[in-house]
Amino acid sequence: MDPAALEKLVTMKMPFGKYAGRTLAQLPGNYLAWFAREGFPKNDLGQLLELMHTLDHNGLRGLLTPIQESLGLIRPQRD
Repeated sequence: MDPAALEKLVTMKMPFGKYAGRTLAQLPGNYLAWFAREGFPKNDLGQLLELMHTLDHNGLRGLLTPIQESLGLIRPQRD
């Protein structure tokens, strides 16, 4: 898995549609599943959406938390 792609998931904003303006990591699972059924765009965005769908579908969204924390996008969680 490409670390740069994971960083893009938490920084790149959805450029169109119902969830335009949200980062790819913020897209809801049902929206990602819709793309999986209908087809991902045939470009870099489509590859990132497919990666996000894979993470979401397999319950791995938590992998993005350390990246978000390191970029200052969310506060570190205290134990």
